Amino acid sequence: MSEASNSVKYSTSEDVDFVIVGSGSAGGIIAKELSTAGYSVVVLEQGPHLKAADFTHDEWGVKYNFDLEWDWRKGHPQTRRRTENEEAVVGDSSLRYAHNVGGGSVHFSGNFWRLREIDFIEASVRGPIAGTNFVDWPITYAELEPYYTKVDWEIGLSGLQGPWDPPRSRDYPCAPMPVKSSGVLLERAAKKLGYTAYPAPVAILSEPHNDRPACIHCGLCNGYGCEVNAKSSTMVTMIPLALASGNCELRTGCTVSKINLDESGRANEVVYWEQDGTESAQRCKAVVLSANGAETPRLLLLSESARHPDGLANSSGMVGKNLMFNGYSQAIGLFDEPVHAYKSIPATRVVHDFWELDQSLGFYGGGGIDSRHPFGGNLISTALSGGMFGGANWGAEYKESLQHLFTHSCSFDGHTTSLPLSTNNVTLDPTVKDVWGRPAIRVTYNEHPDDLATMRFFLDRSLELMDAAGATQMEGFVDENSPWTQHLLGTCRMGNDPETSVVDRDNRSHDIPNLFMCDGSSMVSSSRGQPTITIMALAFRAADLIIQSARRGEI
Repeated sequence: MSEASNSVKYSTSEDVDFVIVGSGSAGGIIAKELSTAGYSVVVLEQGPHLKAADFTHDEWGVKYNFDLEWDWRKGHPQTRRRTENEEAVVGDSSLRYAHNVGGGSVHFSGNFWRLREIDFIEASVRGPIAGTNFVDWPITYAELEPYYTKVDWEIGLSGLQGPWDPPRSRDYPCAPMPVKSSGVLLERAAKKLGYTAYPAPVAILSEPHNDRPACIHCGLCNGYGCEVNAKSSTMVTMIPLALASGNCELRTGCTVSKINLDESGRANEVVYWEQDGTESAQRCKAVVLSANGAETPRLLLLSESARHPDGLANSSGMVGKNLMFNGYSQAIGLFDEPVHAYKSIPATRVVHDFWELDQSLGFYGGGGIDSRHPFGGNLISTALSGGMFGGANWGAEYKESLQHLFTHSCSFDGHTTSLPLSTNNVTLDPTVKDVWGRPAIRVTYNEHPDDLATMRFFLDRSLELMDAAGATQMEGFVDENSPWTQHLLGTCRMGNDPETSVVDRDNRSHDIPNLFMCDGSSMVSSSRGQPTITIMALAFRAADLIIQSARRGEI
């Protein structure tokens, strides 16, 4: 059935079973699961409901005008500082995330690496790390594995079980994406150095699946929406099923301001502004926050009251803390022969030999290395790099060097861990307001020395691989002080202890029995650089547990 023929409208004054804030990687899944289970659901989304026909290859609009993201220049400022002793400043070097149905899953690069068994128990195996909140997860890989498999098949992944991958209950639904030239270079270099490169698992279809077409290899994935629906966003995989259930209402252009509680201390109303500025409030029996790892804690802090003076669900004081970004490094190589790394999807090969670094190195960390176009396949980004490798930066020689750089280069990118620290956090800015008059998100973030050491280790390995691949010139950098990121993790972490975590192992608030949080904020550790598949698996699991709880009459 079509979405339109099954659209439903709920009265704001009557209780719906669930209000879900956010329709991204987690919210879209939970909306589909709850509505198809027969529950009445209202999804509140800040942005528009875009479709494949709305997406373009406008490089300036997408990459520099932030057409698909909240933007500080358009009434959504954020402030940033490195330590609490500094004054936070407004700027564009902060958190970046989508404003559309499907959230960041619409414009992600599609790298989908499962966590491994070690990730869930690493603190116990390795031991504590001074000055951090590094702890085990309250769940295990075995508990999450069935939900990883649901992501594989219901969201739609392409891949091949790798030599280092954790056990899986079912093969990938789609074959690996065809290897492209930059992947071949990484694979050859890895083999020469004794490492193993294998097909990158991606949330992009290599062949038709679930009535969606295969990738057309347009070359512009990272940051862009897919014009043929081959990229496996919740916008195209989950939201249509939720709407077709006849139980889900999707309200776009809705910015949530507060969650209200009844006299017994249970969530019973979500207050929001409609796009025209009208204030509305939806009554409900339960609330699920899936607004992302920055907006979810902000909303909890905004929902303070006499009963919850430090913010909703914040008896632990952990709301907004333990912000993790993931580390990033990049080695760029120039080759004598054309590489054409701008073609097809971002990454087709990955090296995971360094998933867990040996403790003898003296620092904690790990991750993976994949191969890409160094400028995301974007001509404008390449042009703005200006004069790389000693080339001219203006005139006819610049044009010639630019053409050579765009077609003859590739990069080996390191994606690495980030440690949870109380001092890395999301709070409310005391002076800066957004277009709605809400306090802006204030980010305090400074990398732990181990995170920087891990990034440098991965840069060194990437440069060695680039040399082995035959690059004639190389440059590399480490993403120190993370000027921006889409990975917003850990700010409402899961845990068994209400004094050190915000939600329990079922993603239910320790403080509010009918309030749930599930998005990047739930994660206890940062992943090895690619968290989205874990966020989606957590969402499938949380929805399953919420349904079971509702059927027992506990919600």
